[in-house]
This record gives sequence, C-alpha cells and structure tokens, in this order.
Amino acid sequence: MKNIAVIGSGLIGRAWSIVFVKAKFKVYLYDLDPEALTKAYEDIKSSLNDLKTYKLISEEPSVLLSRITLAKSIEHAVSSAEYVQENTSEDLEIKKKVFSSLDKYAPKHCILASSTSTIQTSLFSEHLSGRNRCLVAHPVNPPHLVPIVEISPSPWTDESIIQRAYELHQTIGQVPIHVKKEIPGFILNRLQAALLQEAWRLVAENYVSVEDVDKTIKDGLGLRWAFMGPFETIDLNAPGGIADYAARFGDAYSAMMRDVEHPEWDKDLVDKVETQRRKILPFAEHGKREIWRDQQLMKLVAHKRASSPSK
Repeated sequence: MKNIAVIGSGLIGRAWSIVFVKAKFKVYLYDLDPEALTKAYEDIKSSLNDLKTYKLISEEPSVLLSRITLAKSIEHAVSSAEYVQENTSEDLEIKKKVFSSLDKYAPKHCILASSTSTIQTSLFSEHLSGRNRCLVAHPVNPPHLVPIVEISPSPWTDESIIQRAYELHQTIGQVPIHVKKEIPGFILNRLQAALLQEAWRLVAENYVSVEDVDKTIKDGLGLRWAFMGPFETIDLNAPGGIADYAARFGDAYSAMMRDVEHPEWDKDLVDKVETQRRKILPFAEHGKREIWRDQQLMKLVAHKRASSPSK
C-alpha cells in the first residue's frame, strides 16, 4: 500500500494522519469543513514538532507534512486509496451515508475502515454492494501515541480484508487485535466499562473518594498495566502461574463481585464526581492538563521503546 485516505479531520483523524505519514504513506486528508481541514494541518504540524522533541520521529516534521494532501472532495481523497480510515460523527445515519460514498468512489480493492467507538460494522455496511471490504479499526485516543487498534469485522467481511488490515497496522507500528465476532463496545471499551462501573459504584456508596480511586489506578494497577495485561499480571503474581492464581483467589473474586449491582450514572452521582474532580482540577486548567497528558504519553512511549522486551 502507498495511498491512505483519512476522512474527517478532527482529533482522531489528525492522529491517524500522523500514524500513516510516520510510516511513509501518502495521506489524503478530507473534511466537509474547509476551515477545519486547514486547522487540522496546522495542528498536525504542531504535534509532529512535539514528537520530534521527544525523539519519537527520526525525520523532520516538514518531510512528514509533505506526505499530506488536503483533499478537495471525498472522491479526490479516496480515488487512488488502498485503505480508508473514516473518522466522522458517532452517528449511524451519517456513517451509512459516508460509507455509501466511500463504496462508490474508492477502488474495489480498497479497504474501508471506521474509527467508530460504538457502532458495529454490520450496522453501517449491510446496505453496500462492497460490504465485504468494510470493518472497524477502532483506535484509542490519541492513536499516534496509544497504538492499540481493534480490528472488528462484520460476519460478511472477507477474511483477506481482515488479514490485510491487520498486517497494515502491524506494519505502521500499531498493535492490532482481532475481535472475532461483533460485540457492542468492542473489547477495550468493555474492559474499561467494567472498571469504570465499579469505580462509580465505590464513589456512589462512599467507600472512597474520586481522587483516591485515581491514585489506586495510576500508582497501583496502572503501573503494571502499562507493561502487562491482566492475564500476564496474574500469571506472574502466583508461584505456579495462572492455574495457581485461580486456585488461590478464584473463589474470593467470585464472592467479591457476586451480589454487586452498579448504579446508573444519574445527575446526583455525576454532580458528586464532577464536584470532586473540579476541586482537584479547575476547568480553567483542563486544556493545560490535556497537553500534560500527551507529554506524559510521549515520555512513556519513548521509555517503552527503549526498555520493553520483545514479548
């Protein structure tokens, strides 16, 4: 593959553009709003400068920018594309309309992928003549710093399309996983939901503060999870590995969660959590903290690159 189309120039579209130009692909970036497209180009330029500062790119930002073409239409963006990454609004009807255009204008061999976080492939592709080449490639925000990509096909997506998409993301330095069958929320969001639901419950029932929940993750579980998943974590936490861990703690975990019911995130609960968060971080500082987050991610990525084992 040489040519990539990125449809939608918001935060995710900009980050995907960075991912692909870093891997030396030519990117055609398109947005319905010409002003948004121009702004996206400047934001990408700024992000590339930050990546250079943290030594996460070897080429000059100007070289990477030269690989981006601001497309004048969706047809212009996809007419020579071999892979499309769509990043439009999280709205099923919009997805259907956009994918109809992609299916119409993109070459027949081109893979059509969506960054959607919540909409399954079958829902936006069923009506298409080329539905066999559609799938979800769901990233984590921002994908140029957090490399996981969930490849989630529909029941009618060709196996060759799944394999080509998987291999593409491996090639560009992302970490693809294969969602074997469709499920709402895919994998990452369901794992995140399990943790979030319990976090909200513990705060709602006054077991712990919002701040202390965050401490528990960032100064506890998160330190391990930055390098290991939950199964590797427990495998290494018992002398005899997974089976030993399950024998020691399986009953306790089952009993711990057996009768738990998680609350709705109603207004009172949201207000409680929001009030505690705003005492920790006034909203006037929110933008600065986002920049800080990305800087910490860049440092972590650089550290993992230098120190992580191959397996």
